[in-house]
Amino acid sequence: MSDTHTVVLVEGASDKSAIEALAERRGRNLAAEGISLVAMGGATNIGTYVGRFGPAGRNLRLAGLCDVGEEGDFRRALERAGFGSSLSRSDLEALGFFVCVADLEDELIRALGTTTVERVVDAEGELSSFRTLQKQPAWRGGATHAQLRRFMGAGSGRKIRYAGPLVAALDLDRVPRPLDLLLAHLSGSRRW
Repeated sequence: MSDTHTVVLVEGASDKSAIEALAERRGRNLAAEGISLVAMGGATNIGTYVGRFGPAGRNLRLAGLCDVGEEGDFRRALERAGFGSSLSRSDLEALGFFVCVADLEDELIRALGTTTVERVVDAEGELSSFRTLQKQPAWRGGATHAQLRRFMGAGSGRKIRYAGPLVAALDLDRVPRPLDLLLAHLSGSRRW
């Protein structure tokens, strides 16, 4: 991390994998640009990482991506670190922190459409497992979108496994807003 000037804080490894895959698809090498992606092992760890890498720590430029359910954790940690008070969603975005509606998998499923996501699941050899989930009483007759979200979150390591293939299937004109804005923000990344 000695050449790093920007640290992107994300909740988990699947978020990190998706950002790396999208950057690569756009011809970018974030590490070569001095940008390090850090999977924090959960949003509740944000305060520790802001302290380590932000103004009170290594004084690196910070950015991040979180789920809507964890937006409050990110907001409070940034406020405690001196990035402002009563931060709004717009304020977070101005600081380089972007919020996924529901979560990243939800964003990707909406951007791709359920038919395309099912094709990705089939290509990964798990379509029969997905069909089994669809037949379970709790999921039978439900919306395919919700079933796919559950499927992505149900298997051990499945979110990480699918992050790259789902991003690979994206039309680059339909990248989910939080991912698109994060990479655009990182394009202007330089030491402050």
